[in-house]
Amino acid sequence: MLLLKSIPKVDKFIQNKAFNKMSVKLITKIAKQFIEKLRVDILENKVTSIDEEKLIKNVLTQYNTITTPSLQKVINATGVIVHTNLGRSLISPTSFDKVKNIVTSYNNLEYDLEKGKRGERYSHISKVICELIGCEDVLIVNNNASAVFLVLNTFAKNKEAVVSRGELVEIGGSFRVPDVMASSGAILKEIGTTNKTHLKDYKNACNENTALLMKVHKSNYSIEGFTSEVSHEDIVKAAKENDVIDYYDMGSGHMIDLPYNLNQHEPSVLDIMKCDPSLISFSGDKLLGSIQAGIIIGKKKYIDELKKNQLLRMLRVDKITLAILEDTVTSLLLGNNEDIPTLKMLFTPLVDLKQRAKTLQNSIKDICQSEILETSTVIGGGTTPNKKIPTIALSIKFTNCKANTIEKLFRKHNIIGRIENDKFILDFRSIQECELSLLEKTIIKIIND
Repeated sequence: MLLLKSIPKVDKFIQNKAFNKMSVKLITKIAKQFIEKLRVDILENKVTSIDEEKLIKNVLTQYNTITTPSLQKVINATGVIVHTNLGRSLISPTSFDKVKNIVTSYNNLEYDLEKGKRGERYSHISKVICELIGCEDVLIVNNNASAVFLVLNTFAKNKEAVVSRGELVEIGGSFRVPDVMASSGAILKEIGTTNKTHLKDYKNACNENTALLMKVHKSNYSIEGFTSEVSHEDIVKAAKENDVIDYYDMGSGHMIDLPYNLNQHEPSVLDIMKCDPSLISFSGDKLLGSIQAGIIIGKKKYIDELKKNQLLRMLRVDKITLAILEDTVTSLLLGNNEDIPTLKMLFTPLVDLKQRAKTLQNSIKDICQSEILETSTVIGGGTTPNKKIPTIALSIKFTNCKANTIEKLFRKHNIIGRIENDKFILDFRSIQECELSLLEKTIIKIIND
């Protein structure tokens, strides 16, 4: 067929100036795919002419789709500070700049500068955490799920771990405590009922095969009404009486007094340390406000045992995590909470949020309707379940546009808001002050488009 003879040759096609400065290897691969498809379409009579400009455009589109980063910056206007789907806690730019100099150079990750020989990577973080918390030792793994698995595998493999039925949680991503326990080799010993567990339940469950008494933070739910649970302090005492380990999976962990009376529902790590616990673990990227990590603290003899577990090799963290985490904890130790974005957002007064909302409202008042709202939000990330904090939002309304349509328009431009009472709103609790100018420009662009 004459049309088949008109199909561009790959080697000549890729020399088109439209492909200048692009990867020859990738352009060649994509071009071959489109040209082969064109050949098949001609044979199947789906194509009756060849549009080379369209072919070039298709190749360029595919090239850009492949090479454009999938992970992109977004503006979090949901009001949820620790938003699991949007990267949880923000890393401080100042902290990142400090760390950049270390991680882009050779460093003493596992080298003792004083002794001139191999060192331990966890030593870099242990001194500052132990000073802040008052624990004997610390171990860092890649997230709190890893911490739970490692603790159970080390101390409760083929032995019983006692857990209240009301704490057998499932969190995002189908992470279930019973399944993790089974995978670790631990034997789950359920006690109490869904709504009530008593100290005697823990004590009665102890036998010669009991390894530890475990308490689990209810990350994303709360039990209300006719309920009771055992304090961690009493669990620690019961564990000591029965010569077993007590372990608290705190989920989230914080070191300061939280605003809005949240400490009543979310005890700090420092509060739990007063109980003299064996082991505690919590996340680095929730209320601590740092990078993703699982932080295990407690008695040195137990931390030493965890370090001997061969699984640690698979769960250990790298230099970037250790460096950022160390800087965050140092900020907490020095009382520089403003340097930690998560805490800064949480503690920002409503008057400041309202002023930011007014600034944006005034800048767009001539192009769209808006209304400042006093509302509430959640911290997110499995912290303080069902507890809300006050916030300020700006509702945005376009003529003849429903809230879900506006939400999609904003999302197309990487601005993630939320719909509340059939209104699309931008919540200033999680919007960074430095993002206001970009937010204004993007709203103008959305309207003009």
